Amino acid sequence: MVRLIRESFAVVEPHSDEVAKFFYGTLFSIAPQTRELFAANMEVQRSRLLRALVHVIQMVDKPDELLPFLQQLGRDHRKFGVVTQHYEAVGTALLAAIKRYAGDAWTDQVERAWAEAYTVMASAMTEAAAADDGPAWYTGQVLHHERLSWDLAVIRVQTDHPVPYLPGQYVSVEVPQRPRLWRYLSPANAPSDDGVMEFHVRSVEGGWVSRALVGHARPGDQWRIGSPMGRLTVDRENSPDILMVAGGTGVTPLRAIIDDLAQYGENPRVQLFYGGRTREDLYDLDNLRRIAMQNPWLTVTGVLENDPDVDGVEHGTIADVVSRYGAWEDWDVLVSGSPAMIRATVSKMLVAGTTLDHIRYDPFTLD
Repeated sequence: MVRLIRESFAVVEPHSDEVAKFFYGTLFSIAPQTRELFAANMEVQRSRLLRALVHVIQMVDKPDELLPFLQQLGRDHRKFGVVTQHYEAVGTALLAAIKRYAGDAWTDQVERAWAEAYTVMASAMTEAAAADDGPAWYTGQVLHHERLSWDLAVIRVQTDHPVPYLPGQYVSVEVPQRPRLWRYLSPANAPSDDGVMEFHVRSVEGGWVSRALVGHARPGDQWRIGSPMGRLTVDRENSPDILMVAGGTGVTPLRAIIDDLAQYGENPRVQLFYGGRTREDLYDLDNLRRIAMQNPWLTVTGVLENDPDVDGVEHGTIADVVSRYGAWEDWDVLVSGSPAMIRATVSKMLVAGTTLDHIRYDPFTLD
């Protein structure tokens, strides 16, 4: 089943944009009531669909990793008002889209493999959603909005009930400036008793929500926050040493982990490589260095790609710099940043000899 799914998806993947458009067109045709679950602009949603599919394909032979991801996805989808009967329509639309673009690679065997795989996926998601007795979303109010630069803002939100996230996880948010356009954000702080969550948001090209948050979020705004997701977490008592590789605002989930570890006197060694194109991209470097000065288990290395005159940092792409230090055998590796940065870093580390089983990253990092 794994081989058939991967081989057929390899044929389909070059047509990913068309696949996503066909999928949603089919879904809204056979289940018109699902259209109101999504925003008018479907560009981001189509991108997320393909990232989720790619992530599932990568983990389809690793049930210990795939099952928690699907369970998180199922709990998170409650915020859309998704119910069990929607999953049948989604499965029909998904298989129709893959069949259309798989061409001669689509056979009866391939169809059975995809049908069986989707049944497992849907069961895991629906069972997790049904078993979760927490709210479908949490309500939060913006306390503070500070622009650090023209394209970067720090936003602090206080929720009515503490969101049960682990340091390093991310959540989806819906904001009044962009109704029904949920965006994934990673808290930059460990969970606190007062329910305050800090988010670092950079405006990205084509980012409807990120641009609205950087430019127009205001104290008093009411946010909806979905269930926590992600596997960039650390078990400090059982973890080996930890390599963290971050690009830009991808540092936020790793910062939350460091914030949590800083409460303890003894921790695994943590080496953070924090990269960007110019010095301005490393907006949190000075703060992270201050934390490292007080915590001998933490080492922070800045990496700049296009700013050769800056001292006190490494120069080059973050993928190249990390790989210069070796294969990082026996270290847990956490990678966070843009999809392109994650792809380049993971590929380079694999070539350098890092074991894939030691590398973790999340599929939803930039919208």
